[in-house]
This record gives sequence, C-alpha cells and structure tokens, in this order.
Amino acid sequence: MTGTASAGDERRGASSREIVDEASTASATVDGHGIVTAWNEGARRLLGYRAAEVTGRSVAALLPDPAPAELPRSVTSLRRWSGTVTLLHRDGRPLTVGLLAHRDGDGWLLVSPVNRPASLPEDDAFVRRSFTQAPCTMALYDTGLRLRRANADMERVMGLSEEAMRGLRVTELVRDPESERTEAGMRRVLETGRRQEIAAALHLVGQERQSVWSMSFAPVRDAEGRMEGVLLTAHDVTEQHVARQRLLLVNDASVRIGSTLDLARTAQELADVAVPWFADFVTVDLLPAIEGGDDPPQGPPHGPVMLRRVACQSVLDGCPEAVVRLGAVAAYPAGSTAAECLTAGRPLIEHVTPEALDEVARHTPQRAERMRRFGFHSVLAVPMRARGLTLGVATFSRHRQPKLFERDDLLLGEEITARAAVCIDNARRYTRERSIALTLQSSLLPQGLPEQAALDVASRYLPAGSRAGVGGDWFDVIPLSGARVALVVGDVVGHGIQASATMGRLRTAVRTLADVDLPPDELLTHLDDLVNRLAAGADSAAVTAGDIGATCLYAVYDPVSRHCTVARAGHPVPALVTPGGGIEFLDVPAGPPLGLGGLPFESTELELAEGSLLVLYTNGLIEARGRDIDEGIDALSEVLRRPTEDLEATCDALLRTMLTDPPSDDVALLVARTHALDASHVATWQVPPDPAIVADARKNASRQLSEWGLDEAAFVTELVVSELVTNAIRHARPPIELRLIHDRTLVCEVSDGSSTAPHLRRARTFDEGGRGLLLVAQLTQAWGTRQTADGKIIWAEQELPTDGSG
Repeated sequence: MTGTASAGDERRGASSREIVDEASTASATVDGHGIVTAWNEGARRLLGYRAAEVTGRSVAALLPDPAPAELPRSVTSLRRWSGTVTLLHRDGRPLTVGLLAHRDGDGWLLVSPVNRPASLPEDDAFVRRSFTQAPCTMALYDTGLRLRRANADMERVMGLSEEAMRGLRVTELVRDPESERTEAGMRRVLETGRRQEIAAALHLVGQERQSVWSMSFAPVRDAEGRMEGVLLTAHDVTEQHVARQRLLLVNDASVRIGSTLDLARTAQELADVAVPWFADFVTVDLLPAIEGGDDPPQGPPHGPVMLRRVACQSVLDGCPEAVVRLGAVAAYPAGSTAAECLTAGRPLIEHVTPEALDEVARHTPQRAERMRRFGFHSVLAVPMRARGLTLGVATFSRHRQPKLFERDDLLLGEEITARAAVCIDNARRYTRERSIALTLQSSLLPQGLPEQAALDVASRYLPAGSRAGVGGDWFDVIPLSGARVALVVGDVVGHGIQASATMGRLRTAVRTLADVDLPPDELLTHLDDLVNRLAAGADSAAVTAGDIGATCLYAVYDPVSRHCTVARAGHPVPALVTPGGGIEFLDVPAGPPLGLGGLPFESTELELAEGSLLVLYTNGLIEARGRDIDEGIDALSEVLRRPTEDLEATCDALLRTMLTDPPSDDVALLVARTHALDASHVATWQVPPDPAIVADARKNASRQLSEWGLDEAAFVTELVVSELVTNAIRHARPPIELRLIHDRTLVCEVSDGSSTAPHLRRARTFDEGGRGLLLVAQLTQAWGTRQTADGKIIWAEQELPTDGSG
C-alpha cells in the first residue's frame, strides 16, 4: 500500500539524518572500468576533491603510483576487500587511509571514515552498560563456573538480582536436569577453549510452562590469552520451537493418518498422533449412520447427539479417563462440548471451570467425576467434516499439560482433524462401494450348485482384503445335455463395482453359450468377441477400453466316455489328482486373455479315470505377496498330496495353507471328483436309414426301459424315439445312432451325419407333418441339438418317475 508521506514522517526522517552524519564517511563508487561514478561530501572532506572534479575520471588519478594494468585476480574474485591504501590529496600530499571495498555489480563501493574514533577511558563504562542492557540473556562465569556478572535480562528471566546470583553455579540457580547439561557445556569450554552451543528445555520459577532456550558458551581470555571465565548467552526460542513442533505434528499427521481404508484404524491414528504432544486425552466419536458407508444426515443436529466411540488415546495407560467404551453409542446432551461443536459446525475451546463441571454433572455425572478426578482444565472439540458432510467430532483434552488451549492450538487441531476426516470419508465411501460390490457379486455367483451325477463338486469364493477391493472372480457349474457337466472359472481385470458388473455379464454369457452346446474353444472365441464389444462400448468417463479384460477356463466332462475337454484364455492351468495320488497340471494351450481379439483358442481332450480330482482356481490362490507363482504351484501340490474324501475339507485345507494373510486378490476355487456312467446306464443302437426300422427302434427303447424299471416312461419315450429317428432317416444322412442314458433324468439322443439342425414350426391345418418336434417339446423337460465332428445330436430329456429306480 502506498501513499503520500505525512509531515510527521518527514520530521522523523530529518531527525534520523541529523543523528547519523552521512558526511562522516567518505563514500565513492567505481564502475568495472575503473571510472568514478559517485563521490559524496565525506570523500571531499577526506581528499579535498569536489564531486565534479572526480566523477567521470579514472580512479587511477587518485593514486600516487601508476596503477597496474589490471587488478590481481585475487582481488577481482572477492565480494569484499579491506586494507590500507595511499591516496593523493587535492593538495598533492599522500594520505594513507583504511579502506573497505564492497563488490557492487561489476564495480565497487568504497568507504572510509573521515575521522576514525580513538579508544577513550570512558569506553569501559560504555561496554559495561552495553552488557547490562543487552536485549539477550547474558551472564559471566569465572573459571570456577560461579556467576560474576549478570545483565538485566538474566535478572528478569531468573527473577533474581545480580547480587543474589553472584557466586552461585548454574546447577544451584536452576533446579532442573537441564542445568547439569548446561554446566557440562561450560566445563567443556574451559577444557577445550572452544565455543559450545546447546538447546535446553527448562521449567523456570515463575513460568507456567516449560521454555526452550538456545545457549552459547564462549571463552573469555586476558591479554596474554589465559582463560578467565565463560560468557553465557541465551535466547528464548520457545515460540520457534513450538512452531517447529506444530509443523512436525502436521507432517506426522499427513504421514501416519490414512495408512489404510479402515475407518476405525484411521480414527485411532488421529488419536495416536495427537498424544502426548498436543493433548493428554483424545477421543474420536462418529455418527453411527456413516459406519455402513451411508451419508450422515444433512444439517446441524438437534437435541441430544448420538455418537459412537471409535478411537481414544491417553498419556495414561488404558485410557482411564474414558467413560464411553470403544464401539459403544452414547448420547451427548445439548449444551455439551461435542454437541455444541457439531451444532455450530466449527471448533470450540472450553476451559473447564467449577461452574462448567457442575453443568456436566447435571447430565452426565460419571463424565464430570472423571474430569474432576484427572484434573481436566481445557478441552478442544473439532467437528470432523469432509466434502461438505459432518462425520463426527474429535475431542482433545488437557489435564497434565498446564497450558490452556489457545487460538493457535485450535487452528492446529482443525488441520490435523481435517486430514483425518478426509481419510475417514474415503474409508466410508470405500466401505459403501465394497458392500455394494460384494452384494452384487454375491447375487451373481451361484447360490447353490446344481444336482448332477457326473461330478461331486465343492467350491469357495473369498473376496480380496479391504485394501484391494472386491474383484471379478467367478465360478460356475453348468449341467449340459447327455449327462455332461461344464466347469467354469474366470477372473475379470480390476476391482470394485465395475469388475463385479462385468463378471455378471460374462457369467451370463457363458451360461447362454453353454446352453447351445458350443465346444470349449468356440465358446471362448464368442466370449472374447463379447469382451471386445463391451470394451468398445464402455463409457470413457468410467472405464477405458484397455480396462475391460478377463481370463477364463472352460471344461466339459462327459461321464459316459469319461472324456474331459478343456480350453483356457490366459487362465492358470487346472490341477489333476489321479485316483492313485499322482498330481499333474494339465498341459492346456494358454490362449490369450479375453479382450485381445483375433487370436485362436485351442482345446485339449483327455480321458479321466473315475474318481479323479480336478482343481480349478483363480490366480489369487497361488499368487501372494512375497511368493512367486512357482512357489504357489508347489504349495498347491503339497496340499493335494494329502487328499481327503471330503471335498469341503479339501477346499478348507487349500485356503488355510495357501492364504496365510488376507488375500490381495479375490480367490475362486472349484474342486470336482469325477464319476462314470457304466454300460448298465447307457444303451446304444445303430439305426439303418430305413423308415421300416422305426418300429424296431421303439421296441428296443421300450425293452430297455423295462430293464431299468422305467415302464411308466415308456409311452413318452416311444413317441420321442419315433419322432427323432424318423426325422433323422427322412432329413439327415447315415450313420444314425440311438442312445438312451439313465441318469438323474432319462435322456434320449439320436445322432446322424448331417449338420443341419431341426427347428420348431407351426403346422397348418392340412399339413401332414411338422407337429413332431412340437410334441417332443411339450412332452419332455428339455430338448435341443448339439454339433459333433461328424454331424449333430438331437436330444430330449425327461424327468424320471418318482418311484423309478435303476
């Protein structure tokens, strides 16, 4: 801000110039070429030249001897030079003067006193008065470390006169452990002759709180250099120390608070940071509504405030000052410090007076009793606010520290609490998102495994630890036609709601593609196309195209042939445990992860002995912090070498051994033991391509049902056999085969050499055909078609009669 100088300012400036006679110093400036550019009145008094006679000329004209062509490098590299020089007075006589030269840009500023004062007898008294009136604390000690002189500031600090202190040591003047360190520093000065410096925190008589001092001890010597004593100089740096401690506390808070996304732990970190430097007792209470991730109520609270205690810390072991236990909800009445702080929406300082304690006792006598017992004298309550929401209140109390909370303390408490509030709100929001993702994922995963006879199956799903967030792992067991079963395990890239939603879409797609009986490699190809379409249509604000991806393993087991066909898209290979106890990890071509597009997938087909154990899993099972994949595979093998008949126990053993810590990624696990359908449950007939043979096919089927004790199913089965065999003879080509499978259901299959699939159609009134498949669809539980390497299979499935047996 600028303005016109007042008359008072001008008078003060004139008075200052009168006190300081600028002409008592000869001053001149010389540029880089040695030309005099300025010459003051003091220079005229010293050398007799007027400014007009010198400025603009070379400074060499003032030297009695010719000047050197250039100054020595040792001089030109200096920022300052001091010494004596001989100059020519205007009257021609040489004059030796003391000169001080300052580097000024490329040139020099030259100064010299016109009249250098001589030492006077009265200077000793001048020095004594300077010592006494010095603004810093000073004391002079003899070689016995006993006080000889003390200045006025020393008398003020100690609350004692110089006369009262004379002859005493530091340890006798100040009863504090730090006085021993002080005297030890003075003793080192006498021993070494070198200056010493220390910092000390002292609780001096007459002061309410501890003060911090920066002390310097300097040796005092006589004219011959003999040690005469020690000069103590001290500066009160309490304010600087407190400011430094405040900065350290803020820095400590930024480092220590918010190390996890756990709400209670974050609150405890705030309490731990504040004790013991800032407060003696700290509590953190949150509105109960936020614990599940919900937003707290809008606006200030009215009436008593319900708060849940989530953290506390004290300078005393066990927090004996606490009335409310951790996790408990307590009511804070209107008028209490916490309630008023939340209502006002700003920090409050309350100094605990007898009247205030009586008011607390009216509503919460137990709290008042604790405050009296421990001597609470000052309380600071700070609302925990983040992103416009009030989450709770942090209360800082002092009962050991004598100092009351002040304005600076309020600002500091507000800053560290604000940092904690943001971290707590992050934890709250994460808790809400994690809960939503878990709920979504739980609803999308199988709620129970379907009944089927091909496999005994057990499964586990374990979400990632709270820090990582819920991922997109999934598993599924899908019954297929012909008593076959599909096993699926997959892992979507990323964590959170987006990953769970993507997982749900992929799981639905797999079930849809499995329903049309696609081979594993073709199914993964279609699934890869779907992921690419999802990535192309992704909202760029929510997820980038590269963020959508997944791995998947799809296996189909046929209990009739005991063949298992497996394909995988970037997924870990399954483990196989043979009935004899051998362990191998199946050599299945890796295939690219889903979402890369344009790359082929390959299937592997193998024959499994009955009782073999298939173990499918996601990478969260074998990958962990501090363990590579090979170590995970070895650990998995070690568990599988100790097989149990109980598949649930096998799952538990795998998780218990492989996951010693909360997993950093989701884990999906599927364990299946194979069964086989022997010849007694399967009947097969070759069918010549002759319409007359249809009657024989019906008879063969009826006879087989009778052997299985399924006579009640004969009527529908004969109708289905008749229709499917007739269609194969009329519309397909050989070879034609009829197969009945007696499992939990009764399956009728007719295979042929044609790849053309039949379809339902509406027959018109006078059509002679077109009603067969419609009757099959009406009379059976399900029907369909699947392609084979040599043609296709048409199948129909019936529920068995309740009293049927095999």
